[in-house]
Amino acid sequence: MNAPSSALRRRDPLRVLLVEDAVVHQKLATSLLRRQGHFVTVSQNGKEAVDLLESQRFDLVLMDVDMPVMDGLAATSVIRERESRQGGHTAIVAVTSSSGPEECLAAGMDAYIAKPLQGDSFARTVQQVLGL
Repeated sequence: MNAPSSALRRRDPLRVLLVEDAVVHQKLATSLLRRQGHFVTVSQNGKEAVDLLESQRFDLVLMDVDMPVMDGLAATSVIRERESRQGGHTAIVAVTSSSGPEECLAAGMDAYIAKPLQGDSFARTVQQVLGL
């Protein structure tokens, strides 16, 4: 993983929900985000993420696609359906090595990043999605 650029630095830390079942990817992404001063909550699967988003606000969701219990595509569909009824929009970025960008965007994700996370491309994608 490349070192992250300063592109993710901002005055207010982001509240990030990392939805990832692989411990090694959790550690890498959490380290990258925390070094930039952001707050990270980790979820093991899409069902946990859906439940967390019902009770907490996050600025950004980093969503793996292939996970047990509920995959990232299904979780994103549930989140987007809820938002269509209740209003609002939470930025969701797919972080995956298996699904293509078209499938992720069709499911309602805002952007796609291929694993493994690369600091600069990750920072640019987050900037674009959040309008930083």
